[in-house]
Amino acid sequence: MPSGATPKPVWLWWSGTGATEADADRLWQSYLRRFDIEHTFRLFKQTLGWTAPKIRTPEAADRWTWLILAAYTQLRLARPLAADRRRPWEKPSPPDRLTPARVRRDFRHIRPTTTCPTQAPKPSRPGPGRPPGRKNTRPTPRHDVHTPRKAQPTQRRTKKSATPQPRRTG
Repeated sequence: MPSGATPKPVWLWWSGTGATEADADRLWQSYLRRFDIEHTFRLFKQTLGWTAPKIRTPEAADRWTWLILAAYTQLRLARPLAADRRRPWEKPSPPDRLTPARVRRDFRHIRPTTTCPTQAPKPSRPGPGRPPGRKNTRPTPRHDVHTPRKAQPTQRRTKKSATPQPRRTG
């Protein structure tokens, strides 16, 4: 342990049979990296907006996922260029250990100093769009969300009496 504490034993369970010592080492290393994986997905969803858009097709979802991965890669590659813009309660971090979120804080200062491989966009006007009063001929496709539900027990309907008995009061 980095702090010098004595580690407590941890029991891991695996349902496979015939595990070798190499398999056990690999599983142990995977277990130790679980927090890195969970925090990466949290960054994808909350900071980079992986689940924010309302995507209509699986192909668009794939393209959006690749864009998020490209943004994450840019943050990792920009690590040596970024300054540690930390919040008052955060500990200082060396430049080679900056997290993607800390690099993202400094990204607006990095971008103007880097070269741009493209030219400035040409000015243009927006397209005409759909004429006023014309209906949309290609509505958004809707996809059902299939959620498993408990089967509701069918209740027998009893026929109500035409002459109900009065309630007792008292």
